[in-house]
Amino acid sequence: MSFNHIYDMAVARKGGEAALQALLPDVAAPGVLSETSDDRYLSALTRCVFNAGFVWRVIENKWPGFEAAFEGFVPLYWQQVPPEVLERLASDERIVRNMQKIRTVPDNARMVVDAAREHGSFGAFLEQWTSADQIGLLQWLKRNGARLGGNTAQYFLRQVGWDGFVLSRDVIAGLRREGLLDASPSSKKGVEQTQKAFNDWHRQSGMPYSHLSRILAYSVGD
Repeated sequence: MSFNHIYDMAVARKGGEAALQALLPDVAAPGVLSETSDDRYLSALTRCVFNAGFVWRVIENKWPGFEAAFEGFVPLYWQQVPPEVLERLASDERIVRNMQKIRTVPDNARMVVDAAREHGSFGAFLEQWTSADQIGLLQWLKRNGARLGGNTAQYFLRQVGWDGFVLSRDVIAGLRREGLLDASPSSKKGVEQTQKAFNDWHRQSGMPYSHLSRILAYSVGD
């Protein structure tokens, strides 16, 4: 099914093509993901974990404190951090003192380090993974990381510029409106239907997956 009518709906809702284009997310240019240091990926992973189920603005305002408390998120250090360091962080007022989420940092650091050892860097690992198999990457992140289920990994990928969709409420509504999703979005059938829809739209339009996702959302809501 052509994406053109979805694009036209989004243009109409957002007040014109220029207005819509200005709202589309950035996608990393070739090589940028590989050039980004691994500490920035651990930082982004941690930020998305803490954002989940919390007020994003609070995390944003406190983020300089997170960077200081976690000493720049160096993965080689945090993958084997002593338990007493995590205990101190649980009472550190510079961050949100949620011990369950604090404990995800060593797990996700190990994931970053392991992927970097195999591919040269975590960014190089991300860069070699095709957007046509985003569901495979999401499964890998959930399996190898900590608290990266649901939309958390999707928002992480969007934050770092990896080209993919985010299954927001409006995106799900748009897929259902188009008759392309008739299962639970988190079910095996649902994720396969979602990936197929975006793969088809990408082939037809040549647009980045991130743009297709945002445009679909804007064709439904604000």
